Amino acid sequence: MTPEPTSTLTIRLVEPAEYAEAGRLTADAYRHSYDGLTEGYLASLADVAGRIAQGEVWIALDDGEIVGTVWVPRPGERLSELAAEGELDFRQLAVAPAARGRGVGEALTRHVIDLARARGAQRVVMNSGPEMLGAHALYLKLGFRRLTEREYPVEVEPGRFLDLRAFGFDL
Repeated sequence: MTPEPTSTLTIRLVEPAEYAEAGRLTADAYRHSYDGLTEGYLASLADVAGRIAQGEVWIALDDGEIVGTVWVPRPGERLSELAAEGELDFRQLAVAPAARGRGVGEALTRHVIDLARARGAQRVVMNSGPEMLGAHALYLKLGFRRLTEREYPVEVEPGRFLDLRAFGFDL
């Protein structure tokens, strides 16, 4: 295992007092990476309380500052149709634009893999936008592989479809 590039990085569940900041970071990260996102979709990305109602939101902190987030299901549940029985899916991995390149995305992804192992899953799965080439390179470096048989247009908001890439990591 490679040492974490930022020794002060901590990953833990988000606390209610941090919902607004974690939501702002997620929306900002997506706004920075994707063109043409609607205000409605950005609002859904910022809705940490809504995501908590359906799963767990984990945050990465560097010296007490939230620098990344990721959404995973509660044990035994799924967030999306992508996940099959025995698989843990994750969504909305986001790293603050100013914190990119510091290993935050890798640390959050490794955390998800560790959660999946601890929960007895056989595979971790996720979708990623086609333009997220840096993220794709990270996932492939960590051992994920494309699941082209699971790729199809996904409606991310009413009338807006994205041709997402599917990735899986066998445990």
